[in-house]
Amino acid sequence: MTERTVTRVVVADDQTVVREGIVMLLGLLPGIEVVGSAADGAEAICLVADLAPDVVLMDLRMPRCDGVEATRRIRLEHPGTQVVVLTTYADDESLFPALQAGARGYLTKDADGDEIVRAIDDVLSGEAGLSPKIQRRLLERFTEPVSPWARPPDEPPDGLTAREVEVLRLIAAGHSNPEIARTLHVSTATVKTHINNLFAKAGLRGRAQAIHYAYRQGLALPPG
Repeated sequence: MTERTVTRVVVADDQTVVREGIVMLLGLLPGIEVVGSAADGAEAICLVADLAPDVVLMDLRMPRCDGVEATRRIRLEHPGTQVVVLTTYADDESLFPALQAGARGYLTKDADGDEIVRAIDDVLSGEAGLSPKIQRRLLERFTEPVSPWARPPDEPPDGLTAREVEVLRLIAAGHSNPEIARTLHVSTATVKTHINNLFAKAGLRGRAQAIHYAYRQGLALPPG
């Protein structure tokens, strides 16, 4: 490990069993102290403000405030705290938005102690804790041509969060609320909350308006 006394870590994951398991594993690793754990992104942001940890291990798919939005807020408001995202699968599509939001590394949730230590060491030393596979996928993603219709703006319009944009794109693709819930691994009630929020922010009155809005803002590709 790099030269330091103790690395202070916050763990954010909405699944209690997973969160507690990661906290327990971290407690066995030398040079790491878990100073807090959060059940969603909003709680993680508050813990970072209160505790100023060195690193947050951040789940991506959480209610209220997802890992992408929480990462963006933490890196903007607390640049001294690094973020390593936690994914169930290495091909999680939320990984790329999280990296764009300021995360410096990633771990799959089955990572062992050595992998966790290495990822934490990498981000604290200023390196990107990304495997060669993820680096290749990043290169492919950002060098492939993109239709101007589907190119998102630098910042989501009307104050939409990254998760609300995800929901909007799925609406534009014709998915129902239950289908969106299964795709994002959240409850139908959470999907309805995201839809209500994005409709309010964008001044939309129904799915038809939402679809046209997604096309107009370049957040989705029109048919044909």
